[in-house]
Amino acid sequence: MSAILDKPKLTPADLLRLPKDRRYELVDGELVEKPMSAVAGAVNAKLAACIQRYAETNDLGLVFSTDTGYCCFPNKPNQVRKPDISFIRRERITPALWEPGHLRIRPDLVVEVVSPTDEVAEVDKRIRDYQEAGVPLIWVVHPESRQVDVHRLGERGEILGEGEELRGEPVLPGFRVAVREIFQPLERYGAGGGTEQHGSKPSVE
Repeated sequence: MSAILDKPKLTPADLLRLPKDRRYELVDGELVEKPMSAVAGAVNAKLAACIQRYAETNDLGLVFSTDTGYCCFPNKPNQVRKPDISFIRRERITPALWEPGHLRIRPDLVVEVVSPTDEVAEVDKRIRDYQEAGVPLIWVVHPESRQVDVHRLGERGEILGEGEELRGEPVLPGFRVAVREIFQPLERYGAGGGTEQHGSKPSVE
């Protein structure tokens, strides 16, 4: 009887060679598709524009799009994450940043906008990966509940509702945006609501 062989692990280099028409992350050498719903896409674009405008006006650093891959996870050489929005502070940008391939330095800010198809366990795994990599600030945006989970390294998380403000300290000094404003496109065009996320909402610790 022949032995059953384990499926070979993919590498970050393999991920770069895949067709670009679908969005994949690499998790322990396995491909994991990361689609984005229309609702999440609208919210993502709105928040990315707010961050981009503020960062450029104040010359704070660079904002990166959803297709940017990060391979910066300790003890996980076959891990590539693609946050929905990411930001790197100006003082951490070096010529090495522009080398071909995935970014090897961790971002200073990560934003994940949750789509209805996102599994809670997978969202939690992404958060843990970024925290283990030392990302100082993580925002997890929930269009369905109109809330944002804020994770600061070494601190307890907090949940912000529509009546509160999202602040960029210490990564984006002075940045402030009303949580309600992030979800403005949904109000304006009647989107969002009524679609339940798989499982329960990720915990904020």
